This record gives sequence, C-alpha cells and structure tokens, in this order.
Amino acid sequence: MNDTKKPAALTPITENRKARFDYSIGETFEAGIELAGSEVKSVRRGDVQLKDSYVAFKSGEAYLQNAHISVYKASSYMNHEPERLRRLLLNKNELSKIERAITEKGFTCVPLRMYFKGGWAKVEIALVKGKKSADKRESIKGREADRELAQAKRKTR
Repeated sequence: MNDTKKPAALTPITENRKARFDYSIGETFEAGIELAGSEVKSVRRGDVQLKDSYVAFKSGEAYLQNAHISVYKASSYMNHEPERLRRLLLNKNELSKIERAITEKGFTCVPLRMYFKGGWAKVEIALVKGKKSADKRESIKGREADRELAQAKRKTR
C-alpha cells in the first residue's frame, strides 16, 4: 500500500488585495488562527475583512488586530466581538524572527489572505515595507501593460 499523504486542499476565504498594492512584500509565513465557535461559522460563510488589519505582539505572542469577522446571525447570546484580538499560532522561531524584524528592521507585519487548509483556518502573514507613491504608480503601469499585452494576444488569435 502507498502511505503517501496528499497535501491538504486550500479553500480560499478572503484576500487582502490592498496590502499587495500598498506594501512591497518580503518574507511570508503561514499561521493558524485561534477562533471562537461563532467566528468559525462566519469565516466559513466568508464574512471576513482583512483590509486594515495588522499583526501586533503582546507578551511574546502574535495577535491579529482590526480583522473584521462579522457576527454570526444564527448564533445566540454566545456571539463574538467582530474586531477582537485573535491569537496567531506560530512556532517560537517564527515568532522571534517576525518580532525582531518589526522592532529592529522597521518592517510591518500584515495578513495577505485567509484560507482553510484541511479544515483548519490559516492566515498567510508577511513582513512588508511601505511603498512610496511613485512605486504605486509603477505597479499600476506594470499592471496596465500586462493587461494590454493580454488583450493584444487575444485579438491575434
């Protein structure tokens, strides 16, 4: 018998497209996220917004701040706060590496996307540096050039 395991399928929930535009992306990490029961139900429905969220450190632990997970309507009085702190589950080496980059090197840590991997909610976080407005214009020009190139290829077919 073949005992090789298949990689767990990724089910996308949401993506922080604004972060990819505003920041130049450095190193990325996959982190588990500690959720309450009603939060899991909302996440499965896709009621998540990562737009202005970031990762902060408190007493050696990483927390996701300002991530909005909507209240689950069918839940009773045991509902959650939409923008509460949510602990990120990383190993000690990753925690120290991220914390060192934030404090010493001037990086910021933001979530890029949230997804389910084998039934577990995961967040892809990245160390980022802010882009200047000229860099943002370059990103727009590059995207428009790629779009025009794709249109030209479609017309020639």
